[in-house]
Amino acid sequence: MLLDWLRIAKELQAIAQAGIEFSENKYDLERYQKIREISVKIMQGYTDASLEKIRELFAFEKGYQTPKVDIRGVVFRKGKILMVRETIDGMWSLPGGWADVGYSPFEIAKKEVFEEAGLTVKPQRLLAVYDKTKHPHSPDIYHVYKLFILCEDSGLDVKIGMETSDVDWFSREEIPHSLSLPRITRSQIDKMFEYYDNPSKDVECD
Repeated sequence: MLLDWLRIAKELQAIAQAGIEFSENKYDLERYQKIREISVKIMQGYTDASLEKIRELFAFEKGYQTPKVDIRGVVFRKGKILMVRETIDGMWSLPGGWADVGYSPFEIAKKEVFEEAGLTVKPQRLLAVYDKTKHPHSPDIYHVYKLFILCEDSGLDVKIGMETSDVDWFSREEIPHSLSLPRITRSQIDKMFEYYDNPSKDVECD
């Protein structure tokens, strides 16, 4: 039920934002603004955030609304995958974050691995594009596409970054149970190991 209402709120927000962006009739604009406010109230009813915070994060974007893009760098070393512990929740994830304007997906993957794990890498290829709603992540107010990009390991030492408190390499049997579910799931990590076992495996897309 929670996920259904969050999905409804996000769909209403997208409709409202498109209407506000393209409508010229003041009565239509009022109706779309009302739809936006309804979406904010639905979201507030199912989260701990205040109405003001939700309006700031959820309802004040401009232009036609599109999914946000989260990019994860996938790095292997001797059969182990690189993971970082996020300071924001103390949980483990693959290095990565939101795509920044002005950077390509490969550039983001390289930048995030360096910033979070102190490791210089060379992005090689796209492994997967996932729709966050189709995977067992914790609920999110945004509609998110997740890109997983395989990066070549430079073999240098790793170190923590500004947003991480630990960095380490894990075999598939050693993957921490304390995963940062807003960012990564165990099934996605298992899928990355499938690419390690089968380098010719085709790109996956939801």
